[in-house]
Amino acid sequence: MTIFRNMTKREALEKMKKYCAYQERCQSELRQKLYILKVNSEDIDNILCHLIEENFLNEERFAKNFVRGKFRQKNWGKIKINQHLKQKGISDYCIKKGFKEINQEEYLKTLDVILLKKSKVLIEENPFIKKQKLAKYAINKGFENNLVWDLLRD
Repeated sequence: MTIFRNMTKREALEKMKKYCAYQERCQSELRQKLYILKVNSEDIDNILCHLIEENFLNEERFAKNFVRGKFRQKNWGKIKINQHLKQKGISDYCIKKGFKEINQEEYLKTLDVILLKKSKVLIEENPFIKKQKLAKYAINKGFENNLVWDLLRD
């Protein structure tokens, strides 16, 4: 079991630089990590400011990477991505910038592919129930209700 001691500001800053260099991070993730490392709250704010100034921490860049990753890797829809970014404390401005990373045509094509794949594995004779299940699946993945139903009607 590791027992954390209070880190100096310099040690914490170096650790956070490495943490940010490894993967894009947001302020809330860094703040949480610094609390775990028992850095005092005054130093936390100074460290975050320093990381922003040196461009180790950039929430707009984080939002863009998060949106791209969750959409392309996990096939999440905009609603689910938006909820997760809000939970991380990302501003509406950065979220809007992030969503510009998704091409609308690609978004609709992904939704269509998701529905087709799910349709092939669903064992349901009743077409009404099958559509309901498909819609529920896509909506749970974060796609907009109206887009899902528009595709299912076609």
